[in-house]
Amino acid sequence: MIEIKRDFYLNQLIEKQGNGMIKIITGIRRCGKSYLLFELFRKYLLQSGVLQEQIIALSLDDDENEEYLNPTKLSQYLKSKIIDDEKMFYILLDEAQLAITEEEYKGKGMVKLYGILNSLLKHRNVDIYITGSNSKFLSSDILTEFRGRGDEIRVYPLSFAEFMSVYSGDAYAGYRDYSLYGGLPTIALMKNPDEKIKYLDTLFKNTYLKDIIDRHNLKGNMIMDTLVDVLSSDTATLTNPTKLANSFISHSIKTNANTISSYIDYLMDAFIISRAQRFDIKGKKYIGSPFKYYFEDIGLRNARLNFRQIEPTHAMENILYNELIIRGFNVDVGVIEKYAKNSNGQNTVVLLEVDFVCNKGSQRYYVQSAYSIPDNDKMRQEQASLDRIDDSFKKVIVVQDNIAPWHNEKGYLIINILDFLCNPNSLDL
Repeated sequence: MIEIKRDFYLNQLIEKQGNGMIKIITGIRRCGKSYLLFELFRKYLLQSGVLQEQIIALSLDDDENEEYLNPTKLSQYLKSKIIDDEKMFYILLDEAQLAITEEEYKGKGMVKLYGILNSLLKHRNVDIYITGSNSKFLSSDILTEFRGRGDEIRVYPLSFAEFMSVYSGDAYAGYRDYSLYGGLPTIALMKNPDEKIKYLDTLFKNTYLKDIIDRHNLKGNMIMDTLVDVLSSDTATLTNPTKLANSFISHSIKTNANTISSYIDYLMDAFIISRAQRFDIKGKKYIGSPFKYYFEDIGLRNARLNFRQIEPTHAMENILYNELIIRGFNVDVGVIEKYAKNSNGQNTVVLLEVDFVCNKGSQRYYVQSAYSIPDNDKMRQEQASLDRIDDSFKKVIVVQDNIAPWHNEKGYLIINILDFLCNPNSLDL
């Protein structure tokens, strides 16, 4: 089997090794959390001299481990494996939430699971790593429950660079496939387009949405189905719960803004979509609603639309947003004011948009996603909002045109999407 390297996440696990906290691997289902922990990290431990008996690996969704779904038996089993006070033991626990019964989940089950793992942390020679996500106990819940003693490693579907590491064609063909079918690891290893389509469609319906519907006891799935369809169609478009609810009502579907807002939260909590807020660049404040929503995997978005509504511009913007998030930036939609004359000759305020305002500590970048810049008029249009920003942070325009990276007369970096995605330092060229 082909090994997909996830060095970005593996290195985070290595850096957090032995830090006295519970390492919690979160992310959308099927993005490679278990593979990272049980294959890549376990392999690293063995290669670094850790003995097999020092690795206590348990996957709770394996039928062979059914008895350890009982929290008491799980605790007894884990403690029985710590047999030497002089050696470090590594607990790798997959689907940790399965140790919680339905009744316990409704009561204090999560607290009980936390108690088990926290008691193990009292042993100085124990290092704990867990994953978890299902309809009862999604990954973000695990992080919340272990706050204060939990250390998150957030895993995403494959970045384009990771995808290309196992892709057999050139970067241009790879980008076409990536922008169509996305970056879930299983998809990256599939060759047949029909298999990819079936996998994505089944995964969305029978895993992601079913998890949410079961977990939140939703009565029927019409509103959720419709909401996912609308968000898929309107990816990278400004909207809000009120606007969405009005759209539902116009199609004779009874709902309200509060319900839509809750359903959006469910999708975000399951890591299916992300929300970008608007940020007033000159006023240095958040504006609030409306927001933009992006899918954490573009292939899932396309599958939801039966691969009929494929806009290269929106796909590129979604992919670019995900890449910036993976690189650790807080990403907002930038807004800056411009005064213009209306038809009556009066001054009026026009809001110009900067696709992404990217912040990480003291770093900031302004990034514009421009599918193509064929002439000077288009260049002036794309850089109009950037021109009005009077600080010294770097400005970048990403295009799909086949060009080498260059800086225009204003110092803005113009870079091809492939060069941007494949080079982790592309923002600093």
